Amino acid sequence: MQEILESLAAGDLSVEAAHARLRGYTTSSAGRFDAARAARTGVPEAILADGKEPKEIGELAALAVETTGRALVTRVDESGVAAVRAALEDRGAIDDAGTEIAHDERARSLVAHGPDFDVPELDAAVGIVTAGTADAGPAGEAAVVVREIGASVERVDDVGVAGLARTLDALPDLRATDVLVVAAGREGALPTVIAGLVDVPVVALPVSAGYGFGGDGEAALMGALQSCTPLVTVNVDAGFVAGAHAGAVARALDAARRE
Repeated sequence: MQEILESLAAGDLSVEAAHARLRGYTTSSAGRFDAARAARTGVPEAILADGKEPKEIGELAALAVETTGRALVTRVDESGVAAVRAALEDRGAIDDAGTEIAHDERARSLVAHGPDFDVPELDAAVGIVTAGTADAGPAGEAAVVVREIGASVERVDDVGVAGLARTLDALPDLRATDVLVVAAGREGALPTVIAGLVDVPVVALPVSAGYGFGGDGEAALMGALQSCTPLVTVNVDAGFVAGAHAGAVARALDAARRE
């Protein structure tokens, strides 16, 4: 509390931000925003755009920037992106110094950083792996989350088991990381194969790429759950959760390396 009050007195913290940190969350007509999540867990609060009106998305994103210096929006479309820009402009958050906005259309993610916000820097590398190009969306969402947690991201794309030579050729890069998120649709075999070839934690990210029976990600999910090699499995297309888990591992490694 003392640090928050000193920052407020020095003008380094707005009244809204100080109130949010003391209370742990802040409230608007669009809902509540967990302003203390990053400090509490190391994972930034995400605004899920699905199910929200564009105006609500924009209001929550502006509130996030005001109280934490950053907004992370997932599953966002062009109307949501426009609403975020408009809300930040209305509140004067975008100017010459301004808030930086990065929109990844494939990952359906948006990140906004206030002018004084610095992303943490962790001494850890997370590999984001895709079996094929169709897996790029959820994998990209995971990568956005990992970067916002502070780890570096190493992408290894299109190395699915349909051409196993591609997987084997990528082994040096896979083994050089600290933790891996492996995204695969169809039968979802790639996470299991990779987990049997590396000595780092593997997070299986099943993807709803495929067709016919089990083609909505069920086959990939079941394959990961039945893996005979040790790995952690998240839900279908759950890129945020996969990235958050990998980021938590990266934070633990960074803390150990700093001791």
